[in-house]
Amino acid sequence: MIGEFNGKTITVMGLGRFGGGLGVTRWLASQGARVLVTDLEPEDRLAASLKGIEDLIENDVVELRLGAHNLEDFRKADLVVANPAVPKPWDNEFLLEASKAGVPITTEIRLLMERLDRRRVIGVTGTAGKSTTTAMIHHVLQETGHSSHVGGNIGGSLLSRLDAIGPEDWIVLELSSSMLYWLGKGVGYSDAEGISPHVALLTNIEPNHLDWHGTFEHYRESKENIFRYQESDGARITSELFHQRRKLPLKIPGDHNQLNGQFAIMAALKAANVLPSDSAPRLATFEGLPHRLQLVAQHGEQQFFNDSKSTTPQATVLAVQAFKKPSKIHLIVGGYDKKIDLSPIAALTPKIAGLYTIGATGEALAQKAESIGNEASVGEGHVAHCEALEVAIEQAKQRMEDDHILLLSPGCASWDQFDNYEQRGDRFVNMVTSQIQSP
Repeated sequence: MIGEFNGKTITVMGLGRFGGGLGVTRWLASQGARVLVTDLEPEDRLAASLKGIEDLIENDVVELRLGAHNLEDFRKADLVVANPAVPKPWDNEFLLEASKAGVPITTEIRLLMERLDRRRVIGVTGTAGKSTTTAMIHHVLQETGHSSHVGGNIGGSLLSRLDAIGPEDWIVLELSSSMLYWLGKGVGYSDAEGISPHVALLTNIEPNHLDWHGTFEHYRESKENIFRYQESDGARITSELFHQRRKLPLKIPGDHNQLNGQFAIMAALKAANVLPSDSAPRLATFEGLPHRLQLVAQHGEQQFFNDSKSTTPQATVLAVQAFKKPSKIHLIVGGYDKKIDLSPIAALTPKIAGLYTIGATGEALAQKAESIGNEASVGEGHVAHCEALEVAIEQAKQRMEDDHILLLSPGCASWDQFDNYEQRGDRFVNMVTSQIQSP
């Protein structure tokens, strides 16, 4: 473990436009560190996050270097805290500069895991379903009388809440592939230990984030860090454990959410010995998460679903399969190009009522879909490249019948047109609700 931080000079690489480095910055400052926050984004793009550390900046506890990085800040620091969003960190010139100077590199999630009783940690990862599964586990534990804290990729930093975590509390962490990479043995500094949670859960794994990892093999290896460093009595949960599945009384649709519920029940059993007969009924009160197959509006029999968290083709396919009649679905897809195969989305074309593409991948995706649609003899207007979300909504609404569904499930990241998937989903919700409410 890296030593005490009092009086240390620490460079935080990447505050993030929505506070990705906010929690670790405040915590380091509370430990007596001198913190330099450096981010490639200019000040105006980081305004929301900077409000969270205004007091620290005014009191000269935190220094800012925005709009660019400076090699000196990495070379002369006692410690560098990297934002997991930084792609291919092993090739990043600034992190390499720190390594050459013998400066250890860590992340918020490693700092947290080093300070937790890992036997009280439940870690969840996977290409799809990890956020919902994490939230379900937290919900079941709380509803069955267990104190639980949720964090990681879903709930923000728990570092500032360490004092509130009791010895009998459970910690449920959603762990992304990049977070898990940084929990690997020897990553960031030579004697970095490999860290895995005591109860580790992998929902599934499909190609994703190849822009960050470079290859699917590296992505898969990073994901498997969730199991790699467990003690011999650690619990390993995968879908292979579920040979028979009970039907759960869920409010949220889809067979994939039924599986997420089974994962949650198993995790609660392995961690806190909560019997399935106690945990399964609790899931009936789980409301789901925003931006994940969220019913946001209804106009007569028409329904409008926000599934903006869908950032992989697999997630989009699962979203469509969640509905009994895919032929009534008008589907909005496309976005930032993560260099993964979008053919599974295009293959949905003959099965649905319409496909509307947006963003950087939109044109190529529409071309693939049109080719498949032509072979299946779908009607004119069935596939439309719309570029912008508002255009896609408008074109879909013109073709929707009384009992049809409009589903935003992009299958791609949002970064080409939006700051994140939440902003994309909120835009969809605002557009849909405002149009429905208009006379």
